[in-house]
Amino acid sequence: MDSTKLLGEFLRARREVMTPAQAGLLDVGPRRTPGLRREEVAMLAHVSTDYYIRLEQGRERHPSERVLGALAQVFGLTPEATAHMHALAHPMLQPRRSPARRVSPALRTLIDGWPVTPALICDDLMNILAANSLADALYGGFENRDNLLRMIFLDPAAREFYPEWEKSARSKVAHLRLVAGSQLDDPRLTELVGELSLKSPDFRRLWARHDVSPKVTEVKRMCHREVGELELTCEVFSVNGSDGLQLITLLARPGSPSEQALKLLGSLAAPVRG
Repeated sequence: MDSTKLLGEFLRARREVMTPAQAGLLDVGPRRTPGLRREEVAMLAHVSTDYYIRLEQGRERHPSERVLGALAQVFGLTPEATAHMHALAHPMLQPRRSPARRVSPALRTLIDGWPVTPALICDDLMNILAANSLADALYGGFENRDNLLRMIFLDPAAREFYPEWEKSARSKVAHLRLVAGSQLDDPRLTELVGELSLKSPDFRRLWARHDVSPKVTEVKRMCHREVGELELTCEVFSVNGSDGLQLITLLARPGSPSEQALKLLGSLAAPVRG
């Protein structure tokens, strides 16, 4: 990733996915390329077309706060996406973080004590550092369970496991984009993005959109090979005192068929006692 071009790539991606109607413009017919024209963005942001073109091409790297604010309004950016754009425009040298690899025994004991709640501990790049037995059983059909991004883009089981595959994949890529904004020189990030880009056309497609979003509470649909369909609420919590670790839980509504399915899955995965 060339940090000098990332702002321009972000702006171009936002322009290409935005419709004239979303920008409050009259759509007067078919367009040769998707999204808004550069001159339309420039007009809405009250800058010259030449200046905006230089921004997209990476020849103008120091836009003012006023310009960034105007572009955020034109593109309807969320607060997280706006902060990401500012970070790309004014990158700050930050100390490189060591990979967070240690999960405390207390945290492991906590998640192991949840019999009907699958739980994972992941680092900032979605590497899975720990999982309780129910999470192991839930993702048992995947060949490689070391990273949530590799699972969804590189494992053949993902398309069947996630009925709403596109939604889940887009959410994970948008979160990685958010992380990438503050870790552009992290070799772990470069290696992961390079691997996924090389092996998955779908990752390349979604990565090129430059969507930015934090992990939020969302309902996920899953289809397990043994217990069938599940509807689980995904909650993500930051782990205090850690360097980027997150606790991910998958909760079933009490009394629901999904809760019964998780209980069945837990019993199937339980070791047989002699």
